[in-house]
Amino acid sequence: MNLADEILINKHGQDLIDCNELVEKFDLLDFSKKRIFLNDLLYLIKQSKAKDDDIELAILESKLKPTYTPCILLRKGVANHHLQKIIELPEAEMDKAFLLLLSLFKIAYRRRFANEKNAPNKWWYWDLSDASTIDKIIKMH
Repeated sequence: MNLADEILINKHGQDLIDCNELVEKFDLLDFSKKRIFLNDLLYLIKQSKAKDDDIELAILESKLKPTYTPCILLRKGVANHHLQKIIELPEAEMDKAFLLLLSLFKIAYRRRFANEKNAPNKWWYWDLSDASTIDKIIKMH
């Protein structure tokens, strides 16, 4: 995942951008790039330390039907092997998987953000509403 996309996803975690902006970006990707993007999103979910307790809220916030395959798979737990099965679903399930994983990320991210806001070594928990912060992050990379 490139830095600009990572910043966008973290901005979503901070409620600075709407999910639709990320969905539009995801829709422009071809199937193989969607799978790579989802794999990178899994890394961010792990980094944010999603918990099994986050699952039902993630399904609710994603506005997906709980009977959709990604939701059924997520209900098995947030262990990496369960999440991996979600991103390995067929192409027809990619958009649902993205919405669900984005919701899971946001829930876990908000919890970590509350505890680690402005941690000096974790730019993803800095205030991303400030343009000078974004400039600083870009210069660091």
